[in-house]
Amino acid sequence: RASEIKLCNFSRPHMRAFHFSWLGFFIAFFIWFAIAPLLSEIKVTLGLSKKEIWTSSIVGVGGTIFMRFLLGPFCDKVGPRVLFTSVLCFASI
Repeated sequence: RASEIKLCNFSRPHMRAFHFSWLGFFIAFFIWFAIAPLLSEIKVTLGLSKKEIWTSSIVGVGGTIFMRFLLGPFCDKVGPRVLFTSVLCFASI
């Protein structure tokens, strides 16, 4: 039974998993919301109309909901670390 939590101790696998998980979540969250300030530049560069911008936003949110339903059972089967790493590696390609 743990009597104290050493947040800065990376020697135990539990703390390493904790820190890697919050760091991965922060990076994914930051990337997801970093698009808003860049939207005007992306619109000009890609020649997108206002309707296409709205469509891409709706598809992004809808895709997120769909992927949560799809990846939930896989998370139960293979575990969150393997699935999280696989999704991040696949999305980076």
